[in-house]
Amino acid sequence: MGASRNQAADNLVSRDDVALVDLLDRLLAGGVVIGGDITLSLADVDLVYVGLRALVTSVETAEAQGLSLPTSNGRRR
Repeated sequence: MGASRNQAADNLVSRDDVALVDLLDRLLAGGVVIGGDITLSLADVDLVYVGLRALVTSVETAEAQGLSLPTSNGRRR
């Protein structure tokens, strides 16, 4: 009985690992944009506003979409 429980647990862990890899592969293949806004206020007066945007994608997908990426020497491809 103990051996079958260990086998079931191993199968569950391996499924989760594959699912995480598949999710990461899909995100990088399609790309995802993450954004957020932060406003620091004092007495209802906005003092600082920060807008954050991040694009997470693979280099292959970015190039296929026509994005110009910098290289290690700072020049664009």
